[in-house]
Amino acid sequence: MSRTPVNRAAPQTPHQDLHSEQGALRGEHPGRARNPVIKVADLAWLEFEKPDLDRAEVFARDFGFAIAARTERELWLRGTFAGSPCMVIRRGRASRFIGPAFRAAERGDLDRLARATGNAVRDIDVPGGGQSVALLDPSGFPVRVVYCAEQLPALSEQQPLVLNVGTEHRRTNATQRPPREPSRVQRLGHVVLETRVFMRALDWYLETLGLIVSDFLFLDGQRGRGPTMAFIRCDQGSTAVDHHTLAMHLGPGTGYVHSAYQVTDLDAIAAGGEYLAERGYERSWGIGRHIQGSQLFDYWRDPDRFMLEHFADGDLFSCDLEPGWAPMSASGLAQWGPPVTRDFLGTNPSPAKLREVMTALRGDNELDPARLLGLMKAMSS
Repeated sequence: MSRTPVNRAAPQTPHQDLHSEQGALRGEHPGRARNPVIKVADLAWLEFEKPDLDRAEVFARDFGFAIAARTERELWLRGTFAGSPCMVIRRGRASRFIGPAFRAAERGDLDRLARATGNAVRDIDVPGGGQSVALLDPSGFPVRVVYCAEQLPALSEQQPLVLNVGTEHRRTNATQRPPREPSRVQRLGHVVLETRVFMRALDWYLETLGLIVSDFLFLDGQRGRGPTMAFIRCDQGSTAVDHHTLAMHLGPGTGYVHSAYQVTDLDAIAAGGEYLAERGYERSWGIGRHIQGSQLFDYWRDPDRFMLEHFADGDLFSCDLEPGWAPMSASGLAQWGPPVTRDFLGTNPSPAKLREVMTALRGDNELDPARLLGLMKAMSS
């Protein structure tokens, strides 16, 4: 997680257009819990199952991961920064996302969490060793909170290009020739999940793991019913951290949407994207710059259709910042870049999508016809 000390002499609020057009209205969700069980420090890694680990490793190297460990049944991926791995892929019968693992700030937090939830602290098989508490969120995702005994050492970095900007000439008598190579992943940034029980899941993450909201999105004409998407960060006090470590939105499905991995700069994103395109991988959407979080982004599909993002230059927020509130819309996803694709939005029609919608509308959850129509309108606006 990126950390930057904050100058507390000039506090900012979302009402000054720092990250959203407006703040909360009276009585709206505060975006944080008064007394959470613990406050996790970061997202540690994501857990997947796939039947073909060899194919998964080929894509991982092309996308820019390094290999932390490989066995017959597990593939651990990492970035260049010191710390924990980014992802573990275990051999399974089908390709599926299992859930996220969050990093505890200290070992004692595992004991505190175990007592509060009635779960046990158990050893886990992770490079370097560690322990975890296994939980289940309201959407049904297995969630681990982990404490690792050792950190992986840092690897060599992909250096950012030296830029000439305006009258500042930092590069003379030298050309720019970024190599056509994978965008070297530095670290895991965030994961985005879809859920039919958005408010229940949101409150669980705030109350159990101590996460706090950076930005809420609401449906046009339905703000009074509450938000339908939240960008959520870790709370490390005055230390500024990523705008979002977890993002969730209401929808007819329950599952993984995408995960994001930091790289050095825009040239690393672009050159790495050319490398992926030359090898036949499918770009889902990009290159552009987001609004919430401000990241430069580029989204790709792996051979199992999971979406992964290269990003750089994201916003960093301290705990002082209140949640912003903004309307949810497809056009509000980016400041600049190509039009958002149906693939990225997940709006390509299919029998499976129709069954998902019908199941959600008949179930005990937060999706009803008005919410569904509002989401469809937002994704076409």
